[in-house]
Amino acid sequence: MCRVRDDAFHAYFERHHASLSRLAYLMTGESGIADDLAADALTEVWRHWDRVTAADDPVAYGHGIVMNLARNWVRRRGRERLLSFESLRRDRDTDVPAVLDVRGALRRLPHRRRACVVLRYAFDLPEREVAAILGISVGAVKSSTSRGAKQLAGLLGEHVRIDGWEAAR
Repeated sequence: MCRVRDDAFHAYFERHHASLSRLAYLMTGESGIADDLAADALTEVWRHWDRVTAADDPVAYGHGIVMNLARNWVRRRGRERLLSFESLRRDRDTDVPAVLDVRGALRRLPHRRRACVVLRYAFDLPEREVAAILGISVGAVKSSTSRGAKQLAGLLGEHVRIDGWEAAR
């Protein structure tokens, strides 16, 4: 029985480690932190393996753990980082120079918007699944995704194309 669990977890790890790490990177913008968060998420997946395998979507369960860990990491970053997010929320209409690095622009989005944009466009997840991962309503996903995409387009310039998604300011 233990060997079967070990093999199943190993297969989960092999299939999803890179995806969990990529999600953590897109949420934090820090590669070292992303690796740590992915490892922490996989530790939690292991600890709660029975819940993971009983879930409707075990991958979404792992994504949810990463999202929670990333949110907590951003909160711990300290007052300076949070103040910069607050100023972006207040000054959405400020003329922000075009940003070439999408990751840099993503870091400037408030957490929920960034989470929705990343899960919808980088991971191509349906709104319902994003809502389940983040623990919010489908309407909140639609609103946050729309506002996040608009803000990201504003940060990146007049016309932007990201993995098949186009936005104009």
